[in-house]
Amino acid sequence: MVRSPSGMSIEANTATAAQREQFERDGYLVIEEPLANEETLAAIVEQLSGLYGQKYHRADNITYYPNRVMGAWHVNEHVKDLARHPHVLGLLQDLYGRRPLPFQTINFRTGTQQAPHSDALHFSTIPPGFMAGVWIALEDMDMDNGPLVYYRGSHKFPFVTMGDVGVEAKAENYKDYERFVAELIEREDLEPRYGTISKGQALIWAANLLHGGAPQRDRSRSRHSQVTHYFFEDCQYYVPMLSEGDNVRWRDPEWVV
Repeated sequence: MVRSPSGMSIEANTATAAQREQFERDGYLVIEEPLANEETLAAIVEQLSGLYGQKYHRADNITYYPNRVMGAWHVNEHVKDLARHPHVLGLLQDLYGRRPLPFQTINFRTGTQQAPHSDALHFSTIPPGFMAGVWIALEDMDMDNGPLVYYRGSHKFPFVTMGDVGVEAKAENYKDYERFVAELIEREDLEPRYGTISKGQALIWAANLLHGGAPQRDRSRSRHSQVTHYFFEDCQYYVPMLSEGDNVRWRDPEWVV
């Protein structure tokens, strides 16, 4: 175990050769060993239950949505601990060769049913590629409660900009980007895979991996989970969706520390 300059503990020599090979080939990696015990996972679900169901607004560094909460690490130590989990940090450091820096947590009550997309459009770096996401199941995931859906190997496709889509780099043009990705998936005949993982397990994905939320077949079900997004040290950070030419929307991340 080593300690990073930010005080985070990082497990050394965590990733195996097989895991490195799989991540390079597929763009994702499942962490089989649960990252927390049953009591901790249940505590996160219980302690955040009162934060859901609100109209979109931002207050005290937390952004509220009806079925998700962004930035709950500010008020919940368990959420923060998962974002800074030594094993996750060790894997990311081994896979990317740089120290990982968690900068955002999102906790979900139900599945997103979000259209496939690449996180690289929303979070990117100079040099490119130094961003990753980690999705942790706070309860068992199956095909009925809307698991993560992703497309193996799609991280190797060229990074798609709003200019590639043929639209201006504005948030209101995001639907055009989603249509572009849907057409890409159909044209390349990409086969979806699903994050039907067990409580406590996690899935790491590369920034450019196409992924989204599968349909929630059973609307009565919850899909409690946590996503943490990570940048890596010694990079510049920006938002490609809102950047065009010399007009770059730089990002000043708030690190989870």
